[in-house]
Amino acid sequence: MASGPFPCLGLPPHRLWALRPGVYEDERGRTWVIVVVRLSPSWRAQGRAPRHHHEPSITVHIWQMPVHPQVPMLPSELTLSQLPFTWQLHPGGRYRAMDSRLWEIEDHGQVDSTEQLILTQLPPGND
Repeated sequence: MASGPFPCLGLPPHRLWALRPGVYEDERGRTWVIVVVRLSPSWRAQGRAPRHHHEPSITVHIWQMPVHPQVPMLPSELTLSQLPFTWQLHPGGRYRAMDSRLWEIEDHGQVDSTEQLILTQLPPGND
């Protein structure tokens, strides 16, 4: 897959806006498609008690690829999606979603000739 965290692709997109479920557009007008959404259990200690709180982790694989043009959907039409309407790049290799949750950039590379981003949602409190 990718050869290192940020090969000669330049920086990842500064912002991604949802056009419709699973399709985003960046600030340069390029379209990005969600190709994999992986949910996995994540356990973290809660407070001082030995209890643990289960919080699922979401990882998405997003590929930059052209898509057939369609009319973008309104944010209210995208409310059923578990994914953010907008991702904004922040320092430290993270995106901040509209709900203020952080998404770590796990990889920014290429699969054959296709640019790819892999983002994992961080649990709350990882600012």
